[in-house]
Amino acid sequence: MEIVVIEKQTFEQLLSEMRQLASRVELLERKSKDRRLSKWLNGEDVCELLHISERTLQTLRSLHKIGYAQIGHKFMYRPDEVELVKKQLSTYFNN
Repeated sequence: MEIVVIEKQTFEQLLSEMRQLASRVELLERKSKDRRLSKWLNGEDVCELLHISERTLQTLRSLHKIGYAQIGHKFMYRPDEVELVKKQLSTYFNN
């Protein structure tokens, strides 16, 4: 086993920097948890919620009327995007 000897001031500076790093990591973790709170929906869920077909959902994507993320061949939708489209569709069909 090797022993490394460093000055007290250097050790305290290292500890201080480690604490700063730990607090930054905690802050980033809290921010990312906020984003993960909204559960993403798959296409089937969206079609069910909006009462539309998969083809209509594809058209909404093509026309950039709904935001989505694509993972491989699968499309995922944020609930707030779906709610926005739902409001737009209800306005359109209620007039």
